[in-house]
Amino acid sequence: MRSAARTVSRAAVAVIGAGALTLGLASTASAATVNRTVTDAGATYNLSVTAPNTAAASGTNVTVSGTGYNKTQGIYVGLCAVPAGVNVNNPATWNSKPTPCLGGQDQNGTTGASHWINNDWSWMSPSNSSKYTNAPGNRGSFSVNIHVKAQISSTVTCGQGGVTCAIVTRADHFDSNDRKYDVYVPVTFS
Repeated sequence: MRSAARTVSRAAVAVIGAGALTLGLASTASAATVNRTVTDAGATYNLSVTAPNTAAASGTNVTVSGTGYNKTQGIYVGLCAVPAGVNVNNPATWNSKPTPCLGGQDQNGTTGASHWINNDWSWMSPSNSSKYTNAPGNRGSFSVNIHVKAQISSTVTCGQGGVTCAIVTRADHFDSNDRKYDVYVPVTFS
């Protein structure tokens, strides 16, 4: 009887392990990378953001990574509705601030829906902010976890009413009208 229970227990562990492996492969396969080259104060930055392009509508934590950023420009990483007139495949149209965003600017880190990358002020909000790490060419990189879900607000839900959404980087609240650091990774919810 004991050996039968062990066999069933081991089989269950094997099935769970195989399921976890499959989920890990699926999340890797559904990641997308978007690149953008910008010039800021005479310096050229080759921005690159990698994030999942599919997520569970009910909510999930995702890892977003980026490289090539200006370490003196703070950014937010979060899920936002794509503004009208913005084509996520054409950076020439990225002239409107990505908004609304899940959790807003979340400077206090209460929702986990956004992350603030800033080398000068990250100490102000240690629960949801961090400094850039060094990347080649003295550029900034990051890898952060954020929580995303389809319902951004009580009136905005990704995939409904013509609302498209993306995981984005954008200039932080010190320079919120600067569109140079906007990068969109479109995301759909299932």
